[in-house]
Amino acid sequence: MAGLTDRAEGFAARFIPRPSAERVLDLTLGTALLLATAPAVAAGALALAVRRGPGNVWERDARTGLGGRVFTLRTLRTRRLRLDLLSRLPHVVRGELSLVGPAPLPPGDARAACPGARQWRQEVRPGLTGPAQVRARSGMPWDDPALLDQHYAEHHGVVLDLAILAEAVRESLRTAFHGARPTKAHLSDTDHRSPGYSGVE
Repeated sequence: MAGLTDRAEGFAARFIPRPSAERVLDLTLGTALLLATAPAVAAGALALAVRRGPGNVWERDARTGLGGRVFTLRTLRTRRLRLDLLSRLPHVVRGELSLVGPAPLPPGDARAACPGARQWRQEVRPGLTGPAQVRARSGMPWDDPALLDQHYAEHHGVVLDLAILAEAVRESLRTAFHGARPTKAHLSDTDHRSPGYSGVE
């Protein structure tokens, strides 16, 4: 009996991949956020259906995910209270998106065809938010979002994800309460990279 158990565990280890720490974070935090925000998303969808008609509630767009797989991204047609992003949480729970990652691109997007881009983009899940999106909202200086996304893809982990999520929440709250955004400084991305850094591997 013990031998059978050992063989079963060995089979599982070889053929059933263990979820990464980031995937565990996506499942636990993503599910909690989905349950907490579902009433607000449902209310937003109902309001849109009443105002615009049932056919104008959701946007459906093809996006490229992990490993180059294409999926249909459903997004609520509103920016109020960031309900558009929150409406994408089911994709996080299903594993099509991550909480943090590069922006999901349409199939055939030119940004994925740049030298060195295709490989790293296929190695990580696209995310609800990411370093490029956070920097864009905060006004922090960086001229090349693709380099930020590539840097994330090469160094991503739970600690970095939590830091980006905390910054995203902070910026959303600041914008909600103050309504103003700082002016973006005009500095080149080369000012933020170590000597010899190249965006192409």
